[in-house]
Amino acid sequence: MASVATVIRRNLSGKPLRFRLPSPRSFSDSPPERLEKILIANRGEIACRIMRTAKRLGIQTVAVFSDADRYSLHVKSADEAVRIGPAPARLSYLNASSILDAAVRTGAQAIHPGYGFLSESSDFAQLCEDKGLTFIGPPASAIRDMGDKSASKRIMGAAGVPLVPGYHGHDQDIELMKMEADKIGYPILIKPTHGGGGKGMRIVQSPDEFVEAFLGAQREAAASFGINTILLEKYITQPRHIEVQIFGDKQGNVLHLYERDCSVQRRHQKIIEEAPAPNVSEDFRSHVGQAAVSAAKVRVSLKLEVFAKYMKAVGYHSAGTVEFIVDTVSGQFYFMEMNTRLQVEHPVTEMIVGQDLVEWQIRVANGEHLPISQSQVPLSGHAFEARIYAENVPKGFLPATGVLHHYQHAPLSPTVRVETGVEQGDTVSMHYDPMIAKLVVWGENRAVALLKLKDCLTKFQVAGVPTNISFLFKLANHREFENGNVETHFIEHFKDDLFPSNLEVTNTVLGAARFGAKLAAACLIEKENSVFRENLPGSNTISIWYSNPPFRVHHCARHTLELEWENEYDSSGSKLLTFSVTYKSDGSCSIETEEDIFPPLEVKATCVGDHDFRVEADGVIMDVSLAVYSKDQTKHIHMWHGSHHHHFRQKLGLELSNEDETEHRPSFDRSSHPPGTVVAPMAGLVVKVLIRDATKVEEGQPILVLEAMKMEHVVKAPSAGYVHGLHLSADQQVSDGSVLFSIKEKDSQ
Repeated sequence: MASVATVIRRNLSGKPLRFRLPSPRSFSDSPPERLEKILIANRGEIACRIMRTAKRLGIQTVAVFSDADRYSLHVKSADEAVRIGPAPARLSYLNASSILDAAVRTGAQAIHPGYGFLSESSDFAQLCEDKGLTFIGPPASAIRDMGDKSASKRIMGAAGVPLVPGYHGHDQDIELMKMEADKIGYPILIKPTHGGGGKGMRIVQSPDEFVEAFLGAQREAAASFGINTILLEKYITQPRHIEVQIFGDKQGNVLHLYERDCSVQRRHQKIIEEAPAPNVSEDFRSHVGQAAVSAAKVRVSLKLEVFAKYMKAVGYHSAGTVEFIVDTVSGQFYFMEMNTRLQVEHPVTEMIVGQDLVEWQIRVANGEHLPISQSQVPLSGHAFEARIYAENVPKGFLPATGVLHHYQHAPLSPTVRVETGVEQGDTVSMHYDPMIAKLVVWGENRAVALLKLKDCLTKFQVAGVPTNISFLFKLANHREFENGNVETHFIEHFKDDLFPSNLEVTNTVLGAARFGAKLAAACLIEKENSVFRENLPGSNTISIWYSNPPFRVHHCARHTLELEWENEYDSSGSKLLTFSVTYKSDGSCSIETEEDIFPPLEVKATCVGDHDFRVEADGVIMDVSLAVYSKDQTKHIHMWHGSHHHHFRQKLGLELSNEDETEHRPSFDRSSHPPGTVVAPMAGLVVKVLIRDATKVEEGQPILVLEAMKMEHVVKAPSAGYVHGLHLSADQQVSDGSVLFSIKEKDSQ
C-alpha cells in the first residue's frame, strides 16, 4: 500500500492531485483471470470516457452504435464497433438482445452500461449473467432492490430511514395515483422509478394538472429507460440535492468517497455539480457519508451498520450513489434514492480523491479488492463540473439540434478535464441527450476552483448550435453561487439577475455587441487579405482597393458592412448593425456606426492562427477568436474575446460594397409570421395532438406535445380563439421554427 500512502501524503500537503490510480497490485496481489475485451453499451461522452480507461489498462473495447451515430467519436475511438439498430433509443441503445448479440459476435467478456439507457435495468444485468458475460456494475438482485426507486424507498422506510412523504407502491392505476396525490398534498413531484437525468419528472401544483403530467411522465420514462412505472413524492420547496458516492467490492467491503452538491439544476437536470458540498460542517460531512453507507440518518435510533449489512447481504458491489434531499428551511435531510450505476458527475469525486472510478469498476468486476479502506480515502481541494448543452436558454432551456461547425474546448491540464463525445463537424441529434461536453476543474480550494471554472468557460468555443456556455458563466459569477448558497430553485429565485430585462442592461449588452462586431469586421478583413496573400505565393499583393497604402492616391477606401446580431440573452429577436469601414494607410481600419456618440474605433487585426487574431483597438491589444461558416445562404460569424461571445449573420452575396454601389448592399428579411402563429420551438417528434383543427381554445390550453432528446414539451395556445392550420399527427417530424398552427379570433370554416 506504499503507493496509496504516497497519494495521501501528497493530498495532506495541499499540492495538486494527479488524476491517476494506484498500481494494480494495490487491488489484489493475485487477481483472477482478467478481462481482455469489454463492450460499452452506451454512446457519447461516457462511452469515450470508459474506453479511455480501458485502453490504459490494455483492454480492448467494442462500441455499439445506432444509424444516427455511425460516424460518432465513440465509434472511432473503439477497437471494434457494431451497429445495433435505427436512431430511436428504444430500437438501439435500449435493445438488449441486439447489444448482447454484439458482445457475443465480437468475443467481448464483459459489458459496461455507462449511465442512462440500460445501466439500471436488472433484467439486462440478469441477461448478461445468463449469457456468461460480466456485467460491470452491481448484481441484478441488488439493482432490482436498490435501483428501483420505489423498492429502495420501501426498504429504507421499513428500516426507519426518514423518507419524503410519498407513494412508492406497485399499483399504477391512475385513479389510485390521483387519490394518493390528494393524500400527500400538493404540490407533488411525479418521478419515474428507474433512471435519472430529470427525464420524466413533473412538478404538479393542482389535481387538474395531474392526469396529463402523469401520462407525460410515463411516456418520457418509457422512451428513456424502457420502464414507465412512476412514484409520487411531496415536493419540498427549498431543497438542496446532496449525494454521496459509495463503492463496494465482491468481498463485502463498502466505503464512501465523500459528498457532491448537485443543487443547481434546470428542468430537474443538474448543470453544475461540485465536490465537496459547500457550506456544510465536517460533522455533517461525516454523518452524511456514514448515512450513505448505512442509509440511516443521524439521530435515528438505528445502527449505522444496518445498510452496510444489507448491502453485504444482497452482494452489492461496484459504484453507487445515495441521494439525499436536504430541506434548507428545517435542516432535515431525507433519503431520496440510490442510483446503482456511475453518475454523470462522477469526475468531480475523482478529482478530489485522486482515483479513477471506471478503473475501480473494472477491477471490482474482475473480483479484486477495493484498493483502500475508508480511513485511507483522501480529500484534496475542490472540484466543479459544468455541463455544456446544446440548448436555447432564452426559450426555457429547450434542447437544440444542428451541426458543430466550430468546436474548441478549453485547454486540458492535470487540473482541467473535458469529457466529450463529439468533435467538430458532428451533428447534435434530436434522438439523444443534447450534452456536448462536461468541463471539470480542480483547485486547492473552492475559490481557486471557481476562478478556474470561469476562465475555462470563456475559452470554450462552440458554433453551429446555441449553447448554455454564457449562462453557465453568469451562474458561476453570481454572488450567491460564489458564496456557496445553492439550492435546486437557484435559477428560478435569481432569474431577474440571470435574465435581466431592464433597459440599462439591454443597452450594455447591445454596446458590447457593437464593439464585438467592429472587432469581428477587422478580423474578417484581415482574414480575407491573409487568404489572398496565401493564394499568391511570393507576392504580398492584396486587393488593390484595400492594399496598404491604398491604390488611389490621397484616398482611403471606404465601404459599408451589415451584420445581424443574434442576441443569445433574449428570445425577442435579432438586431441589424450597419458599419462604415474606412481603410487607413497603415493597414488599420476606422469603424463607426450611425448610433455612435464616440469617435470611430481605430482597429488593426493580425492573423495568428486559423481562427485566432491579435487585435489592437484604440491602443488596447487583445486576443480575438473567429469562426465563420455558411448555412442557408447566410454567413454565420461567431467571435470570442475575453468573456464575450457574439453571433452575427451576414447575407451571402456582395459582402462588402463600395461607397458608389450602395444599391447592392445586402439586406435582411425582417418579415415575420402573422399574429397568432405558433412555430416549433425545437426540432422534434409530434407525440400527441390534443386538439382538432378549428377547435375553440382558451389562452394557455395545451394543443400538442413534442418530444426531442427524450424530453417532452407541451405547445400551448398563445391566446384564446380558434385553432387554424393544425394538420399534424402523432409520429410526425417537425423542424425548428416550422409553423405548427395559428390562433384566430374567428372560426374560418
